[in-house]
Amino acid sequence: MRLQIAQIGEEVLRLPANELSREQILSAKTQELIEQMRDTMRNAPGVGLAAPQVGIPLKLAVIEDHEEYQKKLTPTQLFERQRQPVPFHVIINPRIVSSDNSSLEFFEGCLSVTGYSAIVPRARAVTVEYLNEHAESKRVEAVGWYARILQHEIDHLAGVLYVDRMRTRTLTTFENFERFWKDLPVSEVLAKLKSGLDKPGAQG
Repeated sequence: MRLQIAQIGEEVLRLPANELSREQILSAKTQELIEQMRDTMRNAPGVGLAAPQVGIPLKLAVIEDHEEYQKKLTPTQLFERQRQPVPFHVIINPRIVSSDNSSLEFFEGCLSVTGYSAIVPRARAVTVEYLNEHAESKRVEAVGWYARILQHEIDHLAGVLYVDRMRTRTLTTFENFERFWKDLPVSEVLAKLKSGLDKPGAQG
């Protein structure tokens, strides 16, 4: 069963999600939800999906970055993003316990902000503690694109969307991203889109 994905403007995307107890995690209801979220994510397709995105304010997300999703990227782009396939897994009650002081900036999209993308700064590396679907404690040290995915999904569980963190002048439709920006280095995109408000005397 595929679930409907909430879109920006729906209140559930802005509410802090609730933690799950061990009993809740192991319940048939939550296990079914995980399966439905996995199918919904794959159908979209996406690399992550948080419970609030399907209208359920729980601290639960599914993640999977297929190799096939990366075929549109050049070897250089994959290297810059430190992007590698990530197998399917579930994160419940996750928390970032440490993050790298350095950040990376790349275009990012969201299944709940359909049709748009923007450059978003994220920590290059994070350490995350969470429970899996068996209520077992896990800890992962992620770098590059996987770290970005984790930060994006954990943001969802706090009612935060990438539009809250984005470089606002880089917001673009997917169509225009493909036409104008996808093959340019991020530094060049930022230079081209530098705000006129940053220039001396740029007042109305």
